[in-house]
Amino acid sequence: MNKSLQHKTLKDYTTLVGVHYANIELSYQLFGQPLHSAPIVLVNHALTGNSDVAGTHTGWWKGIVSPNNLVDTNKYTVLCIDIPGNGYDGKPENLIDDIKSFTARDVAQLFGLLLQELEITKLHAILAGSLGGGIAWEMAVLFPNLAEYIIPIASDWKATDWILAHNKTQEQILMNSKKPVHDARMMAMLFYRTAASFKQKFNRTQNEALGIANVESWLLHHGYKLENRFELKAYKMVNHLLSTLDITEGRGSFVAVAQKIKAHVIQIGIDSDFFFVPEENRETHQLLQQAGVDSVYKEIKSIHGHDGFLVEDTQLKELLKDVF
Repeated sequence: MNKSLQHKTLKDYTTLVGVHYANIELSYQLFGQPLHSAPIVLVNHALTGNSDVAGTHTGWWKGIVSPNNLVDTNKYTVLCIDIPGNGYDGKPENLIDDIKSFTARDVAQLFGLLLQELEITKLHAILAGSLGGGIAWEMAVLFPNLAEYIIPIASDWKATDWILAHNKTQEQILMNSKKPVHDARMMAMLFYRTAASFKQKFNRTQNEALGIANVESWLLHHGYKLENRFELKAYKMVNHLLSTLDITEGRGSFVAVAQKIKAHVIQIGIDSDFFFVPEENRETHQLLQQAGVDSVYKEIKSIHGHDGFLVEDTQLKELLKDVF
């Protein structure tokens, strides 16, 4: 069990679709300076990520969140909350059975409630990748005065038709495959990388021991790794949440909704992202300007596609150095 994992139980939460939960336990981790002694950065993790953003050995983003780094843990308190039902707390009772009862907006609302419990009223920034970025967009609208900066990376405020199509295919694999998490992950990796990235990494080389191409053994390895650390219910949950991204749902046009945002918005796209495509980010930037939102759009240049936000640390540091 992860000793640095902390827990809070939120009482009496009714989801947007009307399902009541008497208790929802959230797990989270804190890094860097003690809470309330320094500016706070909330990091929202991606689809198969977790709250271990800056762990010394296992932190998935320690390339930018660590001592003397972009998000300097000598200077900031860093908070990362597990998406409810992602299974990272190791408690089967906290997995969500009725995944359709939750949306990304519920997750944003629950994160806000946890911040209230922790007596956090102001964040320096919400730094967020992929699905986490969609949740950050929701938080920007739900809690306009909470964060000075909202920084969605390789992300979007909505699930596009392209994302919905991907997620539906994932859902079919999760329902019908004999090795659901393993096989769904293999398929997803094709969207997170690019043909050029594969060529650079493998260049049609063979894994002599297995008698297959190295790219095939790499995909099988990724499937195996996720299968061993992710419950089927948890993967179904986060995949479903990705399909529910839409800050305009029940609220009006994007421009009307965006006018509620008071934070500085820094969108970061990736020029080769095949999942959250950069064209959508550029379009959003124009709409934010129409809405009068203080915003900039910046782009990572990478051959690695969507996963570029986890690979291109040097560029990310350069793009965000003024914020941190």
